[in-house]
Parts: sequence; structure tokens; C-alpha cells
Amino acid sequence: MLVSALACLGVLGLLGAVLIQTRAEYAQVQQVEAEARQRLAEMQARLAEQEVVLDRLRNDPAYVERVIRSRLGYAKPEEFVFRFSD
Repeated sequence: MLVSALACLGVLGLLGAVLIQTRAEYAQVQQVEAEARQRLAEMQARLAEQEVVLDRLRNDPAYVERVIRSRLGYAKPEEFVFRFSD
């Protein structure tokens, strides 16, 4: 009787330890998932912004001209580009 009671206590102790470890691992997985969801939301927002820019580059000639002038320093014939340092 004493041996079976000790065996039961040993099994319960082992199960308790496994349960505690499993809960800790589950909490860690939840944290990783939350961080991944946050990164996903940020990337989706960034993608939406880039899609807007791409749409403007495809469909808005004035925007394309403004981008070309500001980033590449292009000018129309007979125009001069002055650059000032801040």
C-alpha cells in the first residue's frame, strides 16, 4: 500500500512538473506569436503605403515628374537646378 501511494505521488509530481514546463513553453509561444502578429501588421501597413506610391507612379504624371526632379535632380531644357545645403 505504501509503495503504491509513493508511486502515485511520484507520478503526480512528474505530471505536475511536465504541466508547469508546458505552460511556460505555451506562454513563450504566445509571446512569439504576438510579436509576429505585430510585425505582420507593420509590414501590411508599409505594403499599403508602397502600393499607393506605386499607383501614383503608374497613373500620376505630375507626381512622377516631381519624384524625378527631387530625387534625380533632372530639369527641363533651359532650366537650371540650384541645390542649397542646409
